[in-house]
Amino acid sequence: MNDVIKLLNAHRSVRAFKKIPVSQATVETIVQCGQAAATSSFIQAYSVIQVAQGPKRERLAALANEQTFINDAPVFLVVCADMQRHKMACEKHNVDMLSGYAEQFMTATIDASLLAQNMAVAAESIGLGICYIGAVRNEIDAVSELLELPDLVTPLFGLCIGYPNTKPDLKPRLPVSAVLKQEVYADPDAQQLLDDYDEQTSIYYQTRSGGQKVQSWSEQIAAKLKQESRPHIMNFLKKKGFLLK
Repeated sequence: MNDVIKLLNAHRSVRAFKKIPVSQATVETIVQCGQAAATSSFIQAYSVIQVAQGPKRERLAALANEQTFINDAPVFLVVCADMQRHKMACEKHNVDMLSGYAEQFMTATIDASLLAQNMAVAAESIGLGICYIGAVRNEIDAVSELLELPDLVTPLFGLCIGYPNTKPDLKPRLPVSAVLKQEVYADPDAQQLLDDYDEQTSIYYQTRSGGQKVQSWSEQIAAKLKQESRPHIMNFLKKKGFLLK
């Protein structure tokens, strides 16, 4: 097992950071590594907004479910799907951009996610910790207004980066055999794999450091998916010029 594979398998979300600054040169290197990720048809449909500690960051933390550790992270980035630059490219060549397609939103979201994961790996490779913040979508209109996002740009998630002040237990993932299928989707062992994974996650939650949670993975998922999931997102995306056709 080489060092890259060890690094990838050691990932954990970090929510407590040391009061050690991260240089701007390091931030730019991390973003540059993100840009080296694969991109659909070279569209590079993403932007990253860095928000310094202060009133704007505090407002973002409040909008993102009052997660105060967002304020403490030395670096906080908001990763956006961005087709605004592409509109500018079309205008430069006097071409009417045919925007609003679901495929465009998918490729922009995929591009931005690949960018962010490269950034996460780059950060972790130099001893930094990261935590993705999907809760920036809780109040997505307010976040968009705060960051002054134009049409064809939408915030996808935040990313906290800093030197870890804790080392959380590794959370067990689904077994590869549950994810990697052969030839077709159907899997006669699917239920048994789920049952075994439920037992594994139940033990993890009961025994992890500082943990009081008693819940299996399927119980957690069932509890989450019986509730609405940010139903305001569709209207916001349409207002921004996405998912119109």
